[in-house]
Amino acid sequence: MASSVSSDRDVNQVVFEATSCVRKVTLNRPRQLNCLTFEMISQLLRAFKEYEQDPQVRLVIVKGKGKAFCAGGDVVRVIQSMLGGDYRSVLDFYRKQLTLDYLVATYKKPVVFLINGAVMGGGAGLSMNAKFRIITENTVFAMPEASFGHHPDVGASYFLSRLPGHFGECLGLTGAKINGSEMLACGLATHFVYSKDIESMEDALCRAFSSNTSLEFGHESDVSRIIKEFVHNLVLKEGSSLKRLEVINHCFGKDTVEDILSALEKEATRMDDKWITNAIKSMKFASPTSLKISLRSIREGRKQSLRQCLSREFNISSRIVLRSFNYNDFYEGGKAFFFDKGKKFKWEPSKLEQVQDATVMQFFEVVHDDRWGYLEIPDRSHELKRSKL
Repeated sequence: MASSVSSDRDVNQVVFEATSCVRKVTLNRPRQLNCLTFEMISQLLRAFKEYEQDPQVRLVIVKGKGKAFCAGGDVVRVIQSMLGGDYRSVLDFYRKQLTLDYLVATYKKPVVFLINGAVMGGGAGLSMNAKFRIITENTVFAMPEASFGHHPDVGASYFLSRLPGHFGECLGLTGAKINGSEMLACGLATHFVYSKDIESMEDALCRAFSSNTSLEFGHESDVSRIIKEFVHNLVLKEGSSLKRLEVINHCFGKDTVEDILSALEKEATRMDDKWITNAIKSMKFASPTSLKISLRSIREGRKQSLRQCLSREFNISSRIVLRSFNYNDFYEGGKAFFFDKGKKFKWEPSKLEQVQDATVMQFFEVVHDDRWGYLEIPDRSHELKRSKL
């Protein structure tokens, strides 16, 4: 049956179901690849708060309808709001989204994400810090924000910075896509289950947590035991970027974006590798300022908690949205990327060497402007460390 947390407005964008002690949450914008709107995030936030406080709820399952789990936040609506000068609604969107991401990451009850399809941007922020991240042969992950003048936010500076070596910098700067086996190998996913078995696993979880009173909420080992009945081991393909981790660490471990790009170009001269060629092409296509912001953010993320990362990312996004320091790359890049497809435009500055360190530093300063407010994430003293189950 439908849960009471659904509102009359845009009720079908998220479908909530109750099966005894299990709650199922389905992102329901398949034509838009389940990209998150403000209304969806609001419904999800209300639902998760309600479920956490409800003693009857022992498990939450989250999935997406259609071919994608969630391809990100609804950037089209964000750009439309910016075009109309409605910056407040954009910042409200980011604020609520990051608050939701933190709530899910520190949840007191088991949450199982069934990521059967594309997971990018806001979809990754929603799921990548949860304890159970189930992927399939259909799963594709990417953080392509730098390609349209933004930066990997939604907690990405936390979960990317904790990947092996400098693989996180690689994904954040190139926007490269990786498949399910690569996600599992690098720690972005916890389990692999074939898509044909997802429904059976979901049913097994529902039966166990609805009928067996010995499976108390919070016993993540019980969830893991049931999931493992359906998992399969995977072997990385020969062309996987993770088989080039030594080269990735050598290149993406450099101090600056310029040095990273230079190291990649040197590698390209000594080996014929399509992966390196694509990495160079992607970085040269992206906003130079975005690349520098992204690198610094991921590096700072290594030393910070998830809560600190989310606060810093919101601050950076606020600067970008408000077009501080005459920064228009997201505004112009977003328009070209999502509206005027194929239209040529010029990043400003257009070259990495023209982006001053002092300018990049300004994006990390706290926004002192009462018109826009701040990100105040509620203190959850039981904050959990990200686990690889």
